[in-house]
Amino acid sequence: MIPSVDHYWLKNAHIPIALIEGQDIAPQTRDNLCLVDLEINAGQITKIIPSQVDPVDSTPTVDLNHRLIFPCFVDLHTHLDKGHIWERSPNPDCTFKSALAVSKADAKQYWTAEDVYQRMEFGIRCSYAHGTKALRTHIDCMGEQAEISLGVFSRLQQEWKDRVIMEAVSLVSLDYFQTPAGVALADQIAAIGGILGGVADMNPNLDSQIDTVFTLAKERGLSLDFHVDETDDPNSTCLASIAAAAIRHNYTHKTVCGHCCSLAVQSSEVVNATLAKVKAAGIGIVSLPMCNLYLQDRHPGRTPRWRGVTCVHEIQQAGIQVTFASDNCRDPFHGYGDHDGWEVLKEAVKIAHLDTDFLHASATVTKNAADLMGLKDVGRIGVGLPADLVIFKARYWSELLSRSQHDRIVIRNGKEIDTTLPDYAELDSLILTSP
Repeated sequence: MIPSVDHYWLKNAHIPIALIEGQDIAPQTRDNLCLVDLEINAGQITKIIPSQVDPVDSTPTVDLNHRLIFPCFVDLHTHLDKGHIWERSPNPDCTFKSALAVSKADAKQYWTAEDVYQRMEFGIRCSYAHGTKALRTHIDCMGEQAEISLGVFSRLQQEWKDRVIMEAVSLVSLDYFQTPAGVALADQIAAIGGILGGVADMNPNLDSQIDTVFTLAKERGLSLDFHVDETDDPNSTCLASIAAAAIRHNYTHKTVCGHCCSLAVQSSEVVNATLAKVKAAGIGIVSLPMCNLYLQDRHPGRTPRWRGVTCVHEIQQAGIQVTFASDNCRDPFHGYGDHDGWEVLKEAVKIAHLDTDFLHASATVTKNAADLMGLKDVGRIGVGLPADLVIFKARYWSELLSRSQHDRIVIRNGKEIDTTLPDYAELDSLILTSP
């Protein structure tokens, strides 16, 4: 469909107004979609203009007939090192507790450099084919695993540098940073230009542990990314503690907190007080709707009573940047998923009832996530930016959310790419036990 030339026009395209950068174009639909023509030249977007009836000039033209265009996706929270182990290490009861135990056992038995490489590379290929341009992956870094998995990440980061921007985040419990091994890990993360991160759990030493992490990050000039309050316990208030620490340390690098599930089961007074601190601290929130729908409030023989996601509407209303991400894929924490930014947004819209606010929804897997990664030319559509686009057959949000959009077109640097997904059979050699 896309001409194999350097210079062409995409005409009559619907683009969410939130994703158009630096252009004053009025939306034409109630869902804030703008009908525009885009000029693509030498891999860049060179013009964005309101759609015109007549051809712009003799340049090759593709009439999209109101089909929707998004910028390529940004997946802010993934676990590529855990991915695709379900067939050999399924979660017996699909609970969070079992996920921790099964994942730990799988890592101990199987996570060689070759095993981690094959699974991570498979996940990246899925992401790329679906239309992802940038991603951040949390990597289990306890003990000797850090050297193995961070080495694999660095290799893949180099191999994919021209196609997918990748960041690594350390994943350990916060008390690990109270040890010499934790300090050494902070140095390892700094050496690869990564993000310092860990899991915050309620305990008597939480404030001291958080202070240590902020100090290590400030000394090394690192951004921070925490797993926070992934529980339905209303007494879990790690998010508030991290926000208070960010203010106390006058921390100026980017901080992201993921999950924040317990916020949704706390009183309005607690939620408002916490979000005020989060806003003052400049923290961004990433919600993981598919994984938390899968894990939270799961009890054998009992129907779940809540959806697992955080207070997305309240976070947006507080002026805090919020994004969604794919999280775990086909591992004990989430038995499904395919590293697909569109699937994430589709499910988030339904789970969190975002279909009354499409103005902001489109930015949650694109622009907002790019901002939290510090990427200014990713996740948006603007003149002078790379022509990295996802073209859907759907013309309106209702059409977009009603089908899988497996027939999307992905453009990178102005050229249509092969969107064939890798075959699961490629991983058969890693499935060392019968399904």
